[in-house]
Amino acid sequence: MAIWKDDKELFKIAKKELFVALVGDVLDKLGYQHQFLSPQLKPVNTDFVVIGRAMPVLEADVFEEVADKTNNPLMKKPFGIMFEALDSLKENEVYICSGSSPRYALWGGLMSTRALKLKAAGAVVNGYSRDTNEILSLEFPTFSMGGYAQDQGPRGKVIDYRVPIEIDGVRVNPGDIVYGDRDGVLIVPQEVADEAFTGAIEKSRGEQLVKEALEAGMSTVDAFDKFGIM
Repeated sequence: MAIWKDDKELFKIAKKELFVALVGDVLDKLGYQHQFLSPQLKPVNTDFVVIGRAMPVLEADVFEEVADKTNNPLMKKPFGIMFEALDSLKENEVYICSGSSPRYALWGGLMSTRALKLKAAGAVVNGYSRDTNEILSLEFPTFSMGGYAQDQGPRGKVIDYRVPIEIDGVRVNPGDIVYGDRDGVLIVPQEVADEAFTGAIEKSRGEQLVKEALEAGMSTVDAFDKFGIM
């Protein structure tokens, strides 16, 4: 039986008691050893923490904002279906985007404003973000390769959303849990989320006992023998 009753309570516990490395350690033990995204993806503000259900977005490079001659009606639409993807965000969901080359920004200030209004949990983009000062002032948890002002408009389009994507070989399915802090972004598959977070919460509470024992003078050898945690 889960320690929490719903996502909102789980995410609250995670922000209060956990950190990403703990959950990653538990996933390792469960046999899910390739769940961290690239270490290049960092929070715009090192204090940002993101946790929520994945709303995956598929981006593609283009080479003109509106195509006159095309076999694909989407090419006539600036930004593709990015606005529809953004408007579809639900409470506690994370806009997580991949598929393009890193030559333009995939997230910005106005997008953050809309996402906040929809009570989304954050954004993780496999590329750059921009409008950094605005994102910081909004305190919207955004993870990217860094700040780069070049616009998406004539360079990229969203071609689908709420579909599986991959980032660095890590599969991201709709409904997986995206969990990120300054040490990395972790994808927790929804089928093992309960087990992973239960294990992480138990490990966190156990580590507190280890910390207290070490502070009282116990050796690391004895502490590990007693608690099995280090």
